[in-house]
Amino acid sequence: QLQSKILILTICAAGIGGTFQYGYNISIINAPTSYIQTFMNETWLERTGVPLESNVILLLWSFTVSAYPLGGLTGAVVAGPMAIMLGRKMSLLLNNAFVIIAAVLSGFSRMAKSFEMIMLSRFFTGVNAGVSMNIQPMYLAESAPKKLRGAVALTSASFTALGLVLGQVVGLRELLGGEESWPFLLASNVVPALIQLTALPWFPESPRYLLIDRGDEESCISALQKLRGNSDLSAELEEMLAEQAAVKGQRAKNPWELFQNPALRWQLTSIVVLSSAMQLCGNDSMYFYAAYVFQEAGIPQDKIPYVVIGTGSCELITSVTCNMIIDYAGRRPLLLGGYIFMAGWAIVFMVALSQQTQISWMPYLSMACIFAYILSFGIGPAGVTGVLPTEVFDQMSRPAAYMICGSLLWFNLFLVGTAFPFIVKSLEHFCYIPFLVVCICTALYVGFFLPETKGKSFLEISEEFKKRNFKAKTRAAFYKGPEEIKSTML
Repeated sequence: QLQSKILILTICAAGIGGTFQYGYNISIINAPTSYIQTFMNETWLERTGVPLESNVILLLWSFTVSAYPLGGLTGAVVAGPMAIMLGRKMSLLLNNAFVIIAAVLSGFSRMAKSFEMIMLSRFFTGVNAGVSMNIQPMYLAESAPKKLRGAVALTSASFTALGLVLGQVVGLRELLGGEESWPFLLASNVVPALIQLTALPWFPESPRYLLIDRGDEESCISALQKLRGNSDLSAELEEMLAEQAAVKGQRAKNPWELFQNPALRWQLTSIVVLSSAMQLCGNDSMYFYAAYVFQEAGIPQDKIPYVVIGTGSCELITSVTCNMIIDYAGRRPLLLGGYIFMAGWAIVFMVALSQQTQISWMPYLSMACIFAYILSFGIGPAGVTGVLPTEVFDQMSRPAAYMICGSLLWFNLFLVGTAFPFIVKSLEHFCYIPFLVVCICTALYVGFFLPETKGKSFLEISEEFKKRNFKAKTRAAFYKGPEEIKSTML
């Protein structure tokens, strides 16, 4: 079937230069850590004749690492206006400029003898990831048919996981992870950008954007025909026209307007809770721990990078599985199950870490915990969180909602990255207690307050939230009644 082929190819073209870059750029920086630190020291020595102290090197390195989430935060903030003014597809295409600048900077950093170029390049890479993490799920969910919407938008998470694994593979010593080749490793992110620049222009813009934001019905119909082929478009077009009528006369909202609007209270609370939980649940910190735990389990030092690839593959396998089941299982069960399992594994992991030296088989249990934790994260929270803003907000609020989501995501990534080493220092084996609390609270929130959005049109979902947002007010209105009647009787 041609049209399903076109949808699949659109997903791939958007993904390869989109969220794939986010995962890829997170993992390629790990392999050359020591080489880049040496390079910083040598460069400084050449410039000033004085070597850097070890804590200064560490500080410079943490600046380099944190330039990425800071860039991501910037990208998340500009993504909203970009999506509204340029459209979803055009934004994704222009977004590649940031990666190309970054690749040039990092690729020539050694030649130019400047470690500042690496920091700058990480910042631009972050901007690219920040934009694509917001716009790609929006573009795909708006282009997908209703019954496949969850699965299609979820491919963003699969591409992130694919990027993580490929970054780990390319970073192996045998490929680009050696001492001589690290500038090429950091510049290798230009390849997916070039693939996207050649592929994506051939595919249609988001039909919803064309109709509702641009008011261009003809382009919308031709985009739909490309994506759906000969199938009957009338029902889908009718639903879009209904949504267009519902938001008629409104302009795209700004993030702060969402906070002021009582009709969006529950939607906003939901995405704030879930976006924050996604980074604060400690999944990324598991990767931080992986090498140490594997070492304790007696895996030889030179084999550890290969086992770490296993952890990345875990996330990839589960996000692909989640893709297949999200439109059957629904969003809530996946989120709820994911966070409950993560809470359970966090407890086991802390017990295993504390008994690591006493009991011989404990290191293997903590290894199993790392895999289980990442699997539980991949099956629900990793993907579903990115789909929700598209589903619970209307066309006019959606870009602003993604700006809030993205900003939280990157801010929390920065927060966890900065705070985690100190948490480990102070709590030692029980460093997962803060993450455990986050997982339990999020599971409770999902269980009690989040409605299911599976298989509903965007309008039906807004109606359901409207009932929740105004529940308290309607009750108050009923209580006013009797008093007024009494006064008329007098």
